[in-house]
Amino acid sequence: MNKNKLSRRTFIRNTSLIAAGTVAGALAGKGCAAAPGSIERVVKKGRDPLFVAADIERVVKKGRINQSVSRWCYRKLTLDRLCAAAAQMGLKGIDLLGPRDFPTLKKYGLVCTMTNTHGLSDGLNNKKIHAQCLDKIRTAIEATAEHKFPNVITFPGNRRGMSDDVGIENTVAALKQVAGYAEKKKVNICLEYLNSKVNHKDYMFDLIKWGVEVCKKVGSERVKILYDIYHAQIMEGDIIRTIRTYKDYIGHYHTGGNPGRNEIDETQELYYPAIMRAIVETGYKGYVAHEFIPRKDPLTSLAYAARICDV
Repeated sequence: MNKNKLSRRTFIRNTSLIAAGTVAGALAGKGCAAAPGSIERVVKKGRDPLFVAADIERVVKKGRINQSVSRWCYRKLTLDRLCAAAAQMGLKGIDLLGPRDFPTLKKYGLVCTMTNTHGLSDGLNNKKIHAQCLDKIRTAIEATAEHKFPNVITFPGNRRGMSDDVGIENTVAALKQVAGYAEKKKVNICLEYLNSKVNHKDYMFDLIKWGVEVCKKVGSERVKILYDIYHAQIMEGDIIRTIRTYKDYIGHYHTGGNPGRNEIDETQELYYPAIMRAIVETGYKGYVAHEFIPRKDPLTSLAYAARICDV
């Protein structure tokens, strides 16, 4: 079983992160030295990577890309430690959290850049669970709006033999029931594009045109696409052209290195500085969240990603 796939799904089902905090506490007592040759010594030599924020240098200087980071990729750090580090680096928020985490974000001056809702494989293409999914979306919108945060996530779910046309019809029918509420609350509902080749077998929204068609048929400025660059590279590639072509339908971005969904450095095939420049050129003002699983010292890798994306 693909570990990345399992980790993402497990995290979506349980946003409490109690287990993650327990692991982080155990690790903090042991201490871990930063990897030798850390990029620009962003995490200072000889210091524990589970440090206080004062030990990190600010790497975001230009700020034309509003950067955040997905929580589930850093579950070895407590949310407090991740928030402190992110704020010091110059990131604006944390992705994929629930309302119980909002007070911690506020403490560090951060926003929840994407709020969790329902599950990933059972979603809006299934009429039988529309009521269940929509209830979770409305609850998330209410909490997100209360804190003046921007986005909630949603998924069409797996195909299970369903055609694209029927999937679009069912997903549109569901989103039309909640789009008005999102407009009233000024919160975006972002439908995530995932790959069905490596990580999420049978997932329905695995080509950009499928999501664009849903957005067109719903016809709401608050229903957008979460364009995950890692997943899109696996399925279609042509990242920069796609961003330029469908910019009006994209409400959020995720990063990740391919192959492997690891660091966005020289070990993988995507060149993120060029991708970020293309995003800036579209006039995009939303968030780009780093959603890669670090193989190296996690905060050194995050700081490097933040620096190269600060175009």
